[in-house]
Amino acid sequence: MARAMWKASLELGEVKLPVKLYAAVEDRGIHFRLLHEKDRVPVRQRMIDPRDEREVPSEEVRRGLQVDEGVFVLLRGEELASAAPEASRSVEVLRFVPPGAIDLAWYSRPYFLGPDGSDADYFALVEALRRTERRGIARWVMRGSRYYGVLAPHGDHLALLALHAADETVSVDRLAQPTGSAISPGERKLAEQLLATLDAPFEPGELRDDYRERVEKLIEAKREGRTFAVKEAPPPRAKGDLADVLRRSLAAAKGRGRAAA
Repeated sequence: MARAMWKASLELGEVKLPVKLYAAVEDRGIHFRLLHEKDRVPVRQRMIDPRDEREVPSEEVRRGLQVDEGVFVLLRGEELASAAPEASRSVEVLRFVPPGAIDLAWYSRPYFLGPDGSDADYFALVEALRRTERRGIARWVMRGSRYYGVLAPHGDHLALLALHAADETVSVDRLAQPTGSAISPGERKLAEQLLATLDAPFEPGELRDDYRERVEKLIEAKREGRTFAVKEAPPPRAKGDLADVLRRSLAAAKGRGRAAA
C-alpha cells in the first residue's frame, strides 16, 4: 500500500477536494558511505579554512553566493526564510489547456493525487479531464518550495506532474538545425518500414538500471567472498549511409521477429 507524503486541498475556483500526494517514482540508487580504509569506520566531513587548515565550527559557517571574483554576498538563515513562499496546504488549479500545449522539456517529476474523502467528486473530476481531453495547470507550496505542475488523468486516478521553471528549460530552437541533402522518398520509406517492424507493446520491465544491478551483484559477490566480472561486447558502429543503415536494421528486426515467432 502506497504511503502518502503530503495532504492538501485541490482547489478549482470555489470547489475544494481533499487529496493525498504520493510519490510516483522511488529512489533505487545505491548510496555509498565513505570509510577509512584501515579500520572500515565511516569518516566525517569537516569544514576547513584553507588558509590555516583550521577546522571551522558550524556556528561560524555562513551561506554566500559569489557575484564577482572574490566577492560574496552573505545571507543569514532568517533572510532566506523570509524569501520563502508562504506555507500552504492547497493545490490551486489556474487554468485548463490541451495536452499538446505543454512541451516535454517542461516535465520534471511525477506524483499521484489520491482522494482523501469526497471520493465521488474526485472520480468525477478524473472522468471530466479524460472526456474533455484537458490538463490543469496547478501551483502549490510544499516543504518551503513553490511548485508548478500539470493535473492529468492517469487510469482511474489523478497524476500531478511537476514542471520546471520557465528559465530552466532549453528551447529546441537552440539545437543545430538540419543540414545536408533532403531525405529521399526511398530513405523515408525504409524508415517507415523499420518503425512498422519494431512496432510492439510497451514493456516497462525492459527499463532496467544495468549499472545498479551489476553493482548489486558485485556487492553480493564480495560479501560472499566471490568475484564478479562484467563481460559485455561493445555496441557495433554504424557504417555506410542512412539507406544502408536502415536496410541492415530492417533486416535485423525482421530476423528477430521470425525468431520470436
